[in-house]
Amino acid sequence: MKNLKLHMLVPLLAGLGLGSVLISCGGSSSSKHDTPPAKATAIKHVFIITLENKNYDETFSASSPAPYLSQTLVSQGALLSQYYGTGHVSLDNYISMISGQPATNETGSDCFTYQDFAMTGTTEDGLPIGTGCVYPASIKTLPDQLKEVGLSWKGYMEDMGNDPARESATCGHPVLNGPDGTQAAQAPSAEVPLGDQYATRHNPFMYFHSIIDSPDCATNVVNLNALQNDLQALDTTANFNFITPNLCNDGHDTHCANGDPGGLVSADEFLKKWVPIIMASPAYKQDGLLIINFDEGNYTVVDGKLTFTGAHCCNEQVGPNVDRPGSLFGAIDINGIGGDNTGAVLLSPFIKPGTVTNTPYNHYSLLKSLENIFKTNGYLGYAGQAGLVPFGGDVFTNQ
Repeated sequence: MKNLKLHMLVPLLAGLGLGSVLISCGGSSSSKHDTPPAKATAIKHVFIITLENKNYDETFSASSPAPYLSQTLVSQGALLSQYYGTGHVSLDNYISMISGQPATNETGSDCFTYQDFAMTGTTEDGLPIGTGCVYPASIKTLPDQLKEVGLSWKGYMEDMGNDPARESATCGHPVLNGPDGTQAAQAPSAEVPLGDQYATRHNPFMYFHSIIDSPDCATNVVNLNALQNDLQALDTTANFNFITPNLCNDGHDTHCANGDPGGLVSADEFLKKWVPIIMASPAYKQDGLLIINFDEGNYTVVDGKLTFTGAHCCNEQVGPNVDRPGSLFGAIDINGIGGDNTGAVLLSPFIKPGTVTNTPYNHYSLLKSLENIFKTNGYLGYAGQAGLVPFGGDVFTNQ
């Protein structure tokens, strides 16, 4: 079965009105936190690098095209062998990581129009009901929670602002309710020598009015070039750092617009550069946690149909704002309602090298874990699902 690049098909899917299907958690937000492992309470600085569209068996096999990730980094930290995305295709996964919100039909097809979320009500457990992409200011995110408790955050986006005609170099997003011109990578040219492979849909902060309408956005959502300087000292390193490679270096594209190979090969090279820089920083050495995850698993073509396996975990349930198509015009086949098993790797002074855990986790588990670590005021969205397991003593194993 041949892997299919989704960015080539999303315009068709969006035109058909495809809503991605995902399972969401039915619990409400809670003001009471689970007690995290003692080792996790010492973490004060978290770094997340999110890569794209790879299944666990591809990334972590013996023949993986990413040996630095699958061998070197796994040997230095913890391998989460049962870490799942929460949906397909991309954007809904990023949104779930920082807000606990499940997909809408629009976020589940990557929001080719950067449209406001039209909210018509809420569910019994407080989830917004409506359609669209950019949530109203009343829908909060992890950055909002961090600000409430006096902690800092930053997003570092590779290539953002390379072409100022597409997006700003800080808080870069399309014009509200207009087309998203960042859906495809832009090749280098005389006007844009480095090209521009930034994708708004891989920058979750841009989908919340609580962030984009705040002056904090221009300060806190910046080009990746700023990261190395920020890491030089504790007082310039944010407590929470979300790092998005460009469309080539995150593994999304192959035969990239700039001529690089893409896929896991380019993703591995990105990690070889940036992981040592992060791990050498004062913040990481003192009390850091580095998380390397993927937004979702891959997809295949079976009998001419674009097929999403949709494997899931953690008692996820369908959110209020998505349809559940099984097939559209014979072109799309969604067999399940999850983001599939991608695996994840965590590195920290509080993790014993070579740790492996088979506990099922997903993006909502990730958010809940961060809310525990940072002692925020409650859980957001489906991070508040009753019984959802955050990262525990199986992950934070170092004595």
